[in-house]
Amino acid sequence: LQDEAAFFAEYQNEPLPEDVADDDELNVDQIAAKLNRVPRGHIPVGCDHVTMFIDVQATLLCYLVAAWNDDFTGVVGDYGAYPDQQRPYFTLRDARRTLSAVAPSSGLEGMIYAGLDALTNLMLSRDWRREDGASLRIERCLIDANWGSSTDVVYQFCRKSAHAAIVMPSHGRFVGASSQPFSEYKRRPGDRLGHHWRVPNVQGKRAIRHILFDTNYWKTFVHARLATPMGDRGCLSLFGDKTETHRLLAEHLTAEFRIRTEGRGRTVDEWKLRPERGDNHWFDGLVGCAVAASLQGASLLETGTIRPALRRRTSFAELQRNRRR
Repeated sequence: LQDEAAFFAEYQNEPLPEDVADDDELNVDQIAAKLNRVPRGHIPVGCDHVTMFIDVQATLLCYLVAAWNDDFTGVVGDYGAYPDQQRPYFTLRDARRTLSAVAPSSGLEGMIYAGLDALTNLMLSRDWRREDGASLRIERCLIDANWGSSTDVVYQFCRKSAHAAIVMPSHGRFVGASSQPFSEYKRRPGDRLGHHWRVPNVQGKRAIRHILFDTNYWKTFVHARLATPMGDRGCLSLFGDKTETHRLLAEHLTAEFRIRTEGRGRTVDEWKLRPERGDNHWFDGLVGCAVAASLQGASLLETGTIRPALRRRTSFAELQRNRRR
């Protein structure tokens, strides 16, 4: 209690890192207070894209929904767990209602499939009301397919779902300073490349489009949005007007720390789970929602990903005239 660093070093045998990039690190209170006073499930004026991410666990599905402007100004519109825990504070370990209640006679894969089916039917078929009266729907829902025990069933669900045009398997990749960055990836026929993500061409038994993204980059990106002051372009805020509502969400969003490392001539934030914290599933969810927004066309001027203006078509006769001048 008196010396946190000594406790983790001596008693837990997990010493805290010394080289932590904490110059602009956000804490729980700062994130929980980043409120926009828009009711839960509603969307501020200006947001045109609604995205969702589902983090798959053996007992629960953790989901988060966010709305975005084209310039990445965003708002967390809703989040939770399926099945609903019906209490404001819980952890994955002490979950009382689990996926076994959704499909009691099924194995692990069957429970996950049934949970994904019920959750997507609930969330992807509803309207999200914007403050100006417009009605929006979730454009893209990414589903975590990294966990080996659930990878096949996530692909199967995305292939057979009634919302197959919206759902997509996703894989976060740890890209460190010494790793090959996504920007150096060589495009192959059928690939779609974006800002620190790519949708590769597919073959084989998992012949369904999926997305790969750089988790380190996008975690830093999300925290930069949370640190952006209210009113500025690229600011990310939370729904409602009560900080205690988001206490658990803020703990998830601060469950990891970053270490700045150098390699191959570049500096990268590498994110790691804090040994004293537990769940980070809504952090993964918010990161996934940001990636999905980028997939749908949102971008920051600083990233250089603004889509170029369409070039005016030039006729052959006009080309000939220009050559004579």
